Amino acid sequence: MQGSLGEKIGEGVFADVHAWAPGQVVKLSKPGIPQWVVQHETQMTRAVFAAGGPAPEVLGEVTLDGRFGIVLPRFDGPTLMQATRTGAITREQAGATLATLCLAVHKTRPPPDALSLREAMGARLRFGGSVLPERITTGVLALIEHLTPDDVLCHSDLQPRNVIMTAQGPRLIDWLGAARAPAAYEIANCHVLLAEIGPEHADDPERATVNSVLQAEYARLAGIAPAVLTAAMQPYLPIVRVFLLLAGVVPVPAMRERLIQRVEAALRAEG
Repeated sequence: MQGSLGEKIGEGVFADVHAWAPGQVVKLSKPGIPQWVVQHETQMTRAVFAAGGPAPEVLGEVTLDGRFGIVLPRFDGPTLMQATRTGAITREQAGATLATLCLAVHKTRPPPDALSLREAMGARLRFGGSVLPERITTGVLALIEHLTPDDVLCHSDLQPRNVIMTAQGPRLIDWLGAARAPAAYEIANCHVLLAEIGPEHADDPERATVNSVLQAEYARLAGIAPAVLTAAMQPYLPIVRVFLLLAGVVPVPAMRERLIQRVEAALRAEG
């Protein structure tokens, strides 16, 4: 596809984002990351966009020096995290924005090849399962088997840094983790990212406010009682924590240990 590798403008766990062509970026898998990882994100992004969901359009695919890349539109604007930090958007507005995006995702038809929660955990365990004790990995798989079957499309990483505030409205990026799961799993994911990891990792103790507003607004939009939503997400919290531990996004040892302790406590309670 016509374009050339420009400046690096973003980075995730599995890929780097570079300028590509006017109005475009390329998301390249990092050296050593299996090609299927970004290929899977390409498939999910393309399918969600085709279904009318809040995903960017896939403009093309490239391979550079053995690294697979997905060409996407370049969205102009700060991330929701940046806009919140500068005060351009209040934390209450950020929570409401995330709630609206959550509901839009959940109302989108899941792609036929979207992984179930069980399949997604299996893939993540194959990629990095050795970093956790076996008692945790076997326990979380058993927990998934006993929970409500998958039913809606979930983004699985719906947080302020994955939302770009453009002049045309918020745009949700990074669809690698898209999966079929109960909506409560998505809310649990947001809770752990915003209320457990976010305040300490991002040095923003008030970030938990975003989470509380998100849950209240999502409950209102979905027409369910907040207490019902809170209860529904509880069993999914240890699953989310295991996903994040396996992904290597918890670099602080003390935080990592706390998450492991919470997972073990939850699994004991479920057992």
